[in-house]
Amino acid sequence: MPAITAPRGTRDILPAESWKWSYIVSTASRTMRDFGFSEIHLPVFEYTELFSRGVGETTDIVEKEMYTFTDRGGRSITLRPEATAGVMRAANENNLCAQGAGAKLWSWGPMFRYERPQKGRYRQFYQIDAEYLGVAGPMADAEVIALSIELFRRLGLRNLEVIINSVGCEKCRPVYRQKLVDYFTARKDELCETCIDRLSRNPLRILDCKNESCRNAADGAPDIFGSLCDECREHFAQVRNGLERLNFTYSISKRLVRGLDYYTKTAYEILSGDLGAQNAVAGGGRYDNLSRAIGGGKIPGVGFACGLDRVALVMEEQGCSFGEVPGVSVYCVAMDDESRGAVQALTHNLRMSGISAECDTAGRGFKAQMRAAGNCRFACIIGADERVNGTVSVKNLADGSQVSVKAGEAVSYLEGKL
Repeated sequence: MPAITAPRGTRDILPAESWKWSYIVSTASRTMRDFGFSEIHLPVFEYTELFSRGVGETTDIVEKEMYTFTDRGGRSITLRPEATAGVMRAANENNLCAQGAGAKLWSWGPMFRYERPQKGRYRQFYQIDAEYLGVAGPMADAEVIALSIELFRRLGLRNLEVIINSVGCEKCRPVYRQKLVDYFTARKDELCETCIDRLSRNPLRILDCKNESCRNAADGAPDIFGSLCDECREHFAQVRNGLERLNFTYSISKRLVRGLDYYTKTAYEILSGDLGAQNAVAGGGRYDNLSRAIGGGKIPGVGFACGLDRVALVMEEQGCSFGEVPGVSVYCVAMDDESRGAVQALTHNLRMSGISAECDTAGRGFKAQMRAAGNCRFACIIGADERVNGTVSVKNLADGSQVSVKAGEAVSYLEGKL
């Protein structure tokens, strides 16, 4: 019988890597707190309608990538492919933006999309997500972009590029949509089959296609700026002013449309030159119509998400620090079987005092225990002499020095050394 393995597109986050993820999440937590964001935890699955109505029926996510099933009650359920729709659903359901109040929310956790696995992309992947709800002004857009940049600065990432664009609103986007339809219809023979289908349903997505022929065809496509209404044009100008006021450099890309229908006005991504073709480490923008699309009131929003897998990958390739490698500080060693009880008690006392400690529970000999202590800073050794004298021999494993301390003072002694 063959051994069972993890499904394709998933992977185990083992101890050698999981501590790095903890560092990224803890850095994100501090950064979010400094920007006034509060943590929220969402269900891993939602009613399918939340994503079909919120994300958009013609998006790749809804058409091709969602993990959807029927539960025992006959309801269509989907493992969440992204977090923004769930955050907005939670805000509506729990009245988080009552009476015009804003809500700054962040979360992190697993998302699920049926995609072709590649470097930095998995079918179960993890995201950090931040959403600023209830504020329609451009300063909120600039603040969210600044938040994502500051997170990456604190993580030590380099070689990053911020790109922005406007995708207009329901008033001016139809004008731009028709310009794209006219342009690409004349170049239909240059488009892939997917983009030919997009031409009638969602022509903006052609700008985002990675097919070389489609990209070449899109080079001469009109940009949106000649089609923006006065409100969207002024909003984008103020977002740019905000970024410049904060001394952030950026570039404008007419290709940037993002892959979800709920975006309005600002769209942005942060790219890394170290990820190859799939080079976005964060992306987001404004989505003022999402709340109404899922049956709520008018709640504007702007936010971003970044993939933990990709961020960790870029940090590793750039040699960024993940902080101190976690490990046990003290290993308690029994020289004989009669000392194992005392060693177990000492280990427990150290742990109760906040000192990471370990001891052998498998009955190994003294030499094997000392080998196990190799990565620790100190070894606390108890044998026959120590039991008789009521002492503990504390060995500094870095320099080999050893002292004898009273058993009742071993914890306080180590507290002063660690």
